[in-house]
Amino acid sequence: MSFHWLVLFIAVVTEIAWALSLKAIQTHPSIWSIGGAGVLTVLNMTLLSTAMRGIPVGTAYGVWTGLGAVGITIAGVVLYDDPMGAKRLAFLALIIAGVVGLKLEA
Repeated sequence: MSFHWLVLFIAVVTEIAWALSLKAIQTHPSIWSIGGAGVLTVLNMTLLSTAMRGIPVGTAYGVWTGLGAVGITIAGVVLYDDPMGAKRLAFLALIIAGVVGLKLEA
């Protein structure tokens, strides 16, 4: 795995953490939850822009948003009892297939 792909993977994890931080602001609003979201925003954008130095912009953004959406959906199921049915799983699989396709073309 190249440096830029590793950075992109870390950006995806940061994106998931950022989305979870928004939920934390809803459930426990405080200077810490708001500040944490702010820090994650800056870190997330920095990592994504760094990854884009070595990965085409459309590929990097597609992978980042796709895997971020899959990750936060799974986190919502595990942490917040969000629904997960067969249709939702099928559409998540389509997102993952798209991400794999983008990676193969990069």
